[in-house]
Amino acid sequence: MKTAKFSIGQVVRHRLFPFRGIIFDVDPQFANTEEWYEAIPADVRPRKDQPFYHLLAENSETEYIAYVSEQNLLEDQSGEPVRHPQIGEMFEKRSDGRYEPRHQSRH
Repeated sequence: MKTAKFSIGQVVRHRLFPFRGIIFDVDPQFANTEEWYEAIPADVRPRKDQPFYHLLAENSETEYIAYVSEQNLLEDQSGEPVRHPQIGEMFEKRSDGRYEPRHQSRH
């Protein structure tokens, strides 16, 4: 099984589409519905045998939850904060700009 390239709390962006987000969960391989998978156009449909990431995502219009294959993610190096409304429930923003899961925070 492949080791995940990205980690929880990391800010990433999509390789093809204009959105970015914070990873809040990782599946070691595809774990969504067949209907969801088949809805992806065949020419851009990712392989199932790779990590898939759950993101608190945003684009220029809105915030949402995204499910993205590892092959379609790149590290976001903009340094810009992510504006998703659920960030505060799951993460604390550290002084270095990274996001740390709340259940692992040190007080």
